[in-house]
Amino acid sequence: MKTIKGPGIFLAQFLGDKAPFDTLDNICKWSASLGFKGVQIPSWATSYFDLQKAAESKTYADEIKGVVNSHGLEITELSTHLQGQLVAVNPAYDDQFDAFAPAEVHKNPKARQEWAVQQLKYAAKASQNLDLKAHATFSGALLWPMVYPWPQRPAGVVETGFKELAKRWLPILDVFDENGVDVCYEVHPGEDLHDGISYEMFLKEVNNHKRANLLYDPSHFVLQCLDYLEYIDIYHERIKAFHVKDAEFNPTGRQGVYGGYQGWVDRAGRFRSLGDGQVDFKSVFSKMAQYDFGGWAVMEWECALKHPEDGAKEGAVFIKDHIIHVTDKTFDDFASSGSDEAFNKKILGIS
Repeated sequence: MKTIKGPGIFLAQFLGDKAPFDTLDNICKWSASLGFKGVQIPSWATSYFDLQKAAESKTYADEIKGVVNSHGLEITELSTHLQGQLVAVNPAYDDQFDAFAPAEVHKNPKARQEWAVQQLKYAAKASQNLDLKAHATFSGALLWPMVYPWPQRPAGVVETGFKELAKRWLPILDVFDENGVDVCYEVHPGEDLHDGISYEMFLKEVNNHKRANLLYDPSHFVLQCLDYLEYIDIYHERIKAFHVKDAEFNPTGRQGVYGGYQGWVDRAGRFRSLGDGQVDFKSVFSKMAQYDFGGWAVMEWECALKHPEDGAKEGAVFIKDHIIHVTDKTFDDFASSGSDEAFNKKILGIS
């Protein structure tokens, strides 16, 4: 069995223009001081990391690794969550999602999508140059505005949506395959891949592509009232990345899953810092160990209440304490009597 690597930290929510969050060097030094062993790098943060340059220059990729390694850290994965979102955007969200792309492609959905696809292809090669085997992203969404069917969805629109999503992702998945890297979709509300069934629908359309894998984050399943432990049982062979994020769901007579248009503090479902929510992480880490997950346990901080720096400080310890150092022997080996085929037949009464 394999012992999960960690703790790691997703840097996206900590980026800033003041020390220690203003440069890759500074934020790595800060991360290491808290006890983290790995960093997941958001590739849209151009002041920290040049994705195209990392794809085109092994020398630059080695320099980035050098900065991270100098603090006793490793890169866990690169992330293209924002660019992945732009691979597929329903027109209802065009103006809002323009903010995720350069100004020169704003108000031009076709150019914006082409930019996003190229970003993913850069991420594949950059990951290879950084000796990474997994990559974190979003699927994007054409169908999300129709997730609750009123007005009634037109017949065939879901099938059409998934065929188009697959058409856009297949060339990207092939590039990741050429570079030996798994695409790990964070299954997430707001994406067309938001639960197990929607992932299976997509997987069918991409012909069960071996690189179309999963980033497991139980917090999103708490908010959907989905069995996040059985999810591991079902999809463990496809889980190649892991966000450790907590959440709670406290429905009332006034609101439930949809949240009543309230902000995060006032929603029935909200994200919390590690240990402050309802996720049974002892069982999560046990299942991940049981199924031989050998990747990184990466903290993602998104809490409606707690300060991010406190969440990070506590999160490093929380993950460290939950990682199971797997055994290399069976507990009852001491009682083994040894045997051979003749002995086995004898005790079974087989002549």
